[in-house]
Amino acid sequence: MMPALFLVILCFGVASGAPALDPSLDAEWQQWKIKYGKSYILVEEAQKRAVWEKNMKMIKMHNDENGLGKNSFTMEMNAFGDMTAEEYRKLITDIPVPAAMTVKSVKESLATEFPNFLDWRKKGYVTPVRNQGKCGSCWAFAATGAIEGQMFWRTGNLTPLSVQNLIDCSKPQGNNGCNNGTAYNAYKYVLDNKGLEAEATYPYEAKEGPCRYRPENSSAYIIDFVSIPANEDYLLVAVANIGPISAAVDASHESFRFYNGGIYYEPKCRSYSVNHAVLVVGYGSEGNETDGENYWMIKNSWGTEWGIDGYMKIAKDRNNHCAIASYAAYPDIF
Repeated sequence: MMPALFLVILCFGVASGAPALDPSLDAEWQQWKIKYGKSYILVEEAQKRAVWEKNMKMIKMHNDENGLGKNSFTMEMNAFGDMTAEEYRKLITDIPVPAAMTVKSVKESLATEFPNFLDWRKKGYVTPVRNQGKCGSCWAFAATGAIEGQMFWRTGNLTPLSVQNLIDCSKPQGNNGCNNGTAYNAYKYVLDNKGLEAEATYPYEAKEGPCRYRPENSSAYIIDFVSIPANEDYLLVAVANIGPISAAVDASHESFRFYNGGIYYEPKCRSYSVNHAVLVVGYGSEGNETDGENYWMIKNSWGTEWGIDGYMKIAKDRNNHCAIASYAAYPDIF
C-alpha cells in the first residue's frame, strides 16, 4: 500500500561526478519544489533533480505520444516526481489475489439491467477526496468509502467515517496499520466491533496509535460483508445496485504514479496481484456507442492534486484490467 503527497528525504552516496542537469527546466523545478514543500540537503539536491528531470522527460514523451493517438490517457508531474521507480515500488506491498474469499453470493434479487453511465458522486454517496499522507492506509480509505455510501443510503446523511479508527484498532482482524491491510479485514473489524466512529470524533493522524474507539461515538455499523467473485460482470452488478465498492489494483507502474486524465490502460498491469486499494464510484464510456471505450471511475486517497481531482478512469471490460475486480467487496447494512 502506498503513501502519497509527502516530503521524502532520502540520502544518496556522493557520486564521483554531479549529474548533468537541464537548465531549461530550472523554473519548473523551483515551482515544483514550492508546490509540494520539497527541500533537500545540498549534497542530495542534484541527485533528486536528476531523478525529477528523468521523470519529467518521460511524462512529456508519453503526452507527446498521447497527442499522436498512441495512448488513451495523459500523465503529469506530481509529488512523487523525485522518486525513482525502485523507490516508488518499495512503498507498495503486493498482495496475491486469493483463489476465493467469498463470504456469500452477490444478492440474487439485484437488477440485471443497468444504465450505461453511473456516478454515485452525483447521487450524494461519496465524501470528498482525502490524502492518506505518509501512512499506507489506502485500504482503510477504501473501506470507509464503501461504508459511508451504504450509511447514506440508509440514513440520508453523508458522514465521513474514521480511517484512524480502522488503522489503530483492526490489527486483530489481520490489518497492519500504516504498513498494509485490506478493506475486507476492515469490514471484519466493523462487524466484530459492532460500530465505527466518524472522522469528527476520531480524526485522521496519518500514523498508528493505540485503539481509542468509544462505543458511544459510533456513527456506522454493518451486519455482513460480501466479497465479489473476480469478474467484471459481478462488479458491475454490485456497483450498479449497491453503491460505491471497495477494490484494489496493481498500481506499481510509472503510468499509474503520474496519471493525470483519460482512460487508464497499462499493458504491463497484472490481474493476479494487487498493491493499492481504491473505491469504485461508478462507470461509463467515452466515444460513440460502437467504438466507445468503457471505464470504471475510481476514487483514490492521494489528494486532489493527483489524477482527475483525485479520481481515475480505469479501463473497463478489458480482461479485468489491473485486477480491478479481483479484490472487490462491499459492506451490507440491511
